[in-house]
Amino acid sequence: MSTATHSSMKLAGEQSQLVSSKRPMVIAGPCSAESEQQMLQTALGLKKVKGVSVFRAGIWKPRTRPGSFQGVGTVGLEWLRTVKQETGLRTACEVANANQTAQALQHGVDILLIGAHTTVNPFLVQEIADALKGVQVAVLVKNPVNPDLALWLGALERLHNSGVIDLGAMHRGFSTLDSAPYRNHPKWEHALELRRQVPDLAMYCDASHIAGRRSLLRPVSQRALDLGYNGLMVESHHNPAAALSDAQQQIMPQELHMLLEALKKQHTPAEKLKQNAQLEKLRKEIEYLDDELLTLLSRRTKVTAQLGDYSKPVEKSVETPDPVRWDLVLENLLHQASTAGIDQAFVKTIFQEVRSQYARTHLYNYGLSS
Repeated sequence: MSTATHSSMKLAGEQSQLVSSKRPMVIAGPCSAESEQQMLQTALGLKKVKGVSVFRAGIWKPRTRPGSFQGVGTVGLEWLRTVKQETGLRTACEVANANQTAQALQHGVDILLIGAHTTVNPFLVQEIADALKGVQVAVLVKNPVNPDLALWLGALERLHNSGVIDLGAMHRGFSTLDSAPYRNHPKWEHALELRRQVPDLAMYCDASHIAGRRSLLRPVSQRALDLGYNGLMVESHHNPAAALSDAQQQIMPQELHMLLEALKKQHTPAEKLKQNAQLEKLRKEIEYLDDELLTLLSRRTKVTAQLGDYSKPVEKSVETPDPVRWDLVLENLLHQASTAGIDQAFVKTIFQEVRSQYARTHLYNYGLSS
């Protein structure tokens, strides 16, 4: 596949376990498997929520420092199998290496998740890909911790090269210096670019890990649906206050029901999905242009200061000639605005503000202004 275009990636299509005609397909369950009773009670509640078709739970939990709750391990897979038998829900869990992958498959897990901390490591992804050769299973690949599209795409390519065709991407947000108000900044444009490169790829939104708290679950989920995502993953626990991990972002099954009902009422018609995606692209272009504009203004301010220094008189005098021919500058700008189809009044307003700023700097350099 390395010589083919990304868009030619052969995927499962309509036979995929990750795509449903009834959008969105919802994966839900606790952040961590804690006990068989907790798993069953949560799953039985989720079974009643229309739209939930997959039960997920964290079996192994990657933690930055030792000593934190790192999951119950293999016994949690037994509980997952019990949930599947008791409720009929398909199951999903995250795997981080070949050993965990083999154990999940042995326990009949339907959908494997590749976590953000694994996606950043090509060696681990390749290890999992090798373990999946000849295996027909659905795999969702989370974006890497940092916004590196090549790593995300590379992980999908490695799995595809091993024969995995039931592939999807899980957008869980990115770690940034300032992610407020989110836990992980969504940076929607990265997910949209991945889908542009692989158009048939199933796209899911891990709303819980982007939001980080219950109050943001609805707007994050709604945005994902408006952008045409195939599904959502929402963390749900029968008693979030007692959860051993990420209690603040989990909701009870009945709360998930209300969330999905609210999203259904605001469902965006299919014909508007392309428009929303284009609007997102234009928003990012405007942000880029605004950054460029600020850079130009900063450079202009520095040049203005230098101009003032070079034109500074030997002795203080109010009768200092202005080194800038403002009338000619304005005349030239208005001519360019007319040619480019830009409103001349708008250009004149900006020009007057720039001239005023220059005048203040000019007078300050001459010591004529406090």
